[in-house]
Amino acid sequence: MDEVVLSKGANCGLPDGVSRLQIVIGWGDADGDVDVDAAALMLDDSGRVGSDENFVFFNQPASPDGAVSLLGRSSDDNGSHEIIAVDLDGLSPEVGRVVVTASLAERTFGGLDGLICRVLDEAGAAVARYEITDATTETAFVFCEVYRRGEAWKVRAVGQGWDSGLAGLATDFGVAVDDAEAPEAEPGEPAPLSVADDTIEAVETRPDDSTIDEPTTATVIDFPAPALVAVPSESAAPARRRSAGVRTSKRATARVQAPRLQLAGAEGWQAARLFSVSGVGVGEEQEKRATSALLSTMMAVPAFGRALTSRFGAPAGGVETYLEVPFALRDGTVYPDGVLRVARGSKRWTGLIEVKTGSGQLHREQVEKYLDVARQEGFDTLVTLSNDIAPQPGEHPVGVDRRKLRRTSLIHLSWAEVLHEAKFTLQHRGVADSLQAWILSELISYLEHPRSGAADFHDMGPSWVPVREAIHAGTLRPSDGKVPAVANSWTRLVRQICLRLSSELGVSVTQAVPRKLAADSVARVQAIVARLAAEGVLDAVLKIPLAVGPLTVTADLRTSQVRVAVAVTAPREGTGQKRLGWLLRQLRDAPDDLVVETLFAGRTESTSEKLVDVRANANTLLPDRGAEVVEFRLSLTSPMGTKRSGGRGAFVPSVVSAVELFYSTVVQPLKAWQPPAPKLSDDVTAGALAEQDDLDEEAVGRESS
Repeated sequence: MDEVVLSKGANCGLPDGVSRLQIVIGWGDADGDVDVDAAALMLDDSGRVGSDENFVFFNQPASPDGAVSLLGRSSDDNGSHEIIAVDLDGLSPEVGRVVVTASLAERTFGGLDGLICRVLDEAGAAVARYEITDATTETAFVFCEVYRRGEAWKVRAVGQGWDSGLAGLATDFGVAVDDAEAPEAEPGEPAPLSVADDTIEAVETRPDDSTIDEPTTATVIDFPAPALVAVPSESAAPARRRSAGVRTSKRATARVQAPRLQLAGAEGWQAARLFSVSGVGVGEEQEKRATSALLSTMMAVPAFGRALTSRFGAPAGGVETYLEVPFALRDGTVYPDGVLRVARGSKRWTGLIEVKTGSGQLHREQVEKYLDVARQEGFDTLVTLSNDIAPQPGEHPVGVDRRKLRRTSLIHLSWAEVLHEAKFTLQHRGVADSLQAWILSELISYLEHPRSGAADFHDMGPSWVPVREAIHAGTLRPSDGKVPAVANSWTRLVRQICLRLSSELGVSVTQAVPRKLAADSVARVQAIVARLAAEGVLDAVLKIPLAVGPLTVTADLRTSQVRVAVAVTAPREGTGQKRLGWLLRQLRDAPDDLVVETLFAGRTESTSEKLVDVRANANTLLPDRGAEVVEFRLSLTSPMGTKRSGGRGAFVPSVVSAVELFYSTVVQPLKAWQPPAPKLSDDVTAGALAEQDDLDEEAVGRESS
């Protein structure tokens, strides 16, 4: 899918099947000193908000239904950006348009370089981009809008500015603004700052659809990667609802977080927990506690509840949860671990949930029994939750009779995914207030405790050691019955790495899978088995939105090494030395043992050296002046853990740490090359200057006369 370049006023349709968007507002600010705040307004057919709750901004970082939310800000050497998440399926039917804006408190948009708006799909694939080059005195700006057109959705580049700041823009769209000075906030809710009382001035009107051509031009994606060290959302707690309206004056940027205990008499004093692990056993007791903690938090923190129910296909709305509801089935009574209910208007959605913790496994007979209950009661979905990570989203670890899925959907979720959604919501989506932040942080603390029974993937399984030893001995064959188990474990590990990176970066990190294997889990495992038996390696390709390129992760069981690599397209102009210098300037903090490989046009041979040697003498990578550098390949190798599970010396943590180190030290600072703007000839420039000088002289003459 090519990225569409939009000009001001132009629009394009969203690709089929795309219903979740990440809209990126970027600006050139390597130091993170410029305080640009993204926001969104959900408008009805009248072009105004239905209520103040339809205004998502720094004091109100998520809509009540979670369909629109701020994901936070990050900065690096290439600039800064904020991201807004939009779930089109989660929007109220009354919302026909989502307007994406940004504002500045102490500067104007005309003083910023690199203003850009990019629209990405849920996986981070580029949909459209709009570069703003005509900003002047505006302090608030509408970058783009996503709007309904019949049954489809479109994106339009707007480019409309206000000199009256966020308050003026919001007022024009029907938001009731009350920026009167407020009393001092209580601890945990910083006092808001005051803003100037400016006049409203809309500088441009929005063109009608009928006058706009559909652009088709594609361009190379060029945008800085997000930072691995999670940048806390700049959003503070939303303003308390008052009849007078919302407060657009920005609160202090202190992060909403759990209260810090400071009055303990000694270091050994244990803090009281909302969800205690004291006395937790195993089996049924462990499952009940984990289920209760999860379901109660889904009700208490709407943004978190919506993050999960949207995965289940539920409509956006208030979530109610229940434990161990009895249902008569045939000659007996069954008790699912939980029931979820969501109501929106006249529509009611119901899902059953079956939970396993620790080493508990889901069994076909039990799953099919609850599917029968769901069909009998007219419920929509059965959700299973365990420590088993599905290899790919949408796949289920238990095979069931497909006839039972005609009216009821079956969805699997791992505890690792639940923890990911909790962290993602707390760090990037934002929650309504400090109480919700504390509740969600308590759930995270509970799930991270070993006694909760909720675990991430950490064990390659009993087949790992025999397969690894067979590879070293050269005796492994594809027909070995233990190899598929290792292949399945590898797919689960890759999925967990994607979840970890997504939680930290605030973007959706996915595995790139060949199209022919994406929908065929059997063929996918067979491909891994064949490669493992033939070459002794496990590999995966990770796509990270806004990164310079996909990451290739390779675990070589023959050499006991983990290698992580990325390919970087070289600049298309300049000598080989200049192209290499462009790369080295971006690798100032990269480790010395990073391997830099250089590829040349029209040549099969490449050159390769460690970064420490290239820094000392860059010419070692350039065989002659006539060689045209077209690509750089960067790779970092580290020791591979060999144990099937555990901490020190285990396989899983060695792969995870290798990926995170490579991304943070190598990929994160990299920015793709972008050609400079075309230049006018010196003659044209000189002529233009002469013309301006003549005009200036005439103006001076008129004034003197």
